Amino acid sequence: MPEDLETIDAIILPGGESTTISMLLESSGTFEPLQELLSQGLPAFGTCAGMIMLSNKVLDGRTDQRSFDRIDISVRRNAFGRQIASFETDIDVIGLEEPFPAVFIRAPGVETAGPEVEVLATVKLDEQTEIPVLCRQNNVLVSSFHPELTGDLRLHQMFLSEL
Repeated sequence: MPEDLETIDAIILPGGESTTISMLLESSGTFEPLQELLSQGLPAFGTCAGMIMLSNKVLDGRTDQRSFDRIDISVRRNAFGRQIASFETDIDVIGLEEPFPAVFIRAPGVETAGPEVEVLATVKLDEQTEIPVLCRQNNVLVSSFHPELTGDLRLHQMFLSEL
């Protein structure tokens, strides 16, 4: 709820269904206060649907779907396919010595990333196409996958270390 935002130092926007999250933020009156905090520099980590919510452009979303425009990326919903196309793979992440176990569930993918965006990891979509799946711009970190579904805390630690 909006009053819960008064004491936070950072926020994690989790996975789920981005259009539903957007509608719930609107109906609870939380979207505008959270947008204001984010525009003032509140650190944010968005995973899966959270990536969509933090992006500046949502492809294949609802026409009335809003996002927070905090990272200069265009994101395609379900970039890897429907639920049945969900998968797990180890990815190489800039800044981590060992691969990270990534869980992709109806995952979004980055179609375009602006010049200020650091692409920290990519995944092959097909033989010719690699797409960004982990990006950072200033104090905003976003992932196409669900790091919270693994026992590996390194991405959460990376986020917290930059606060």
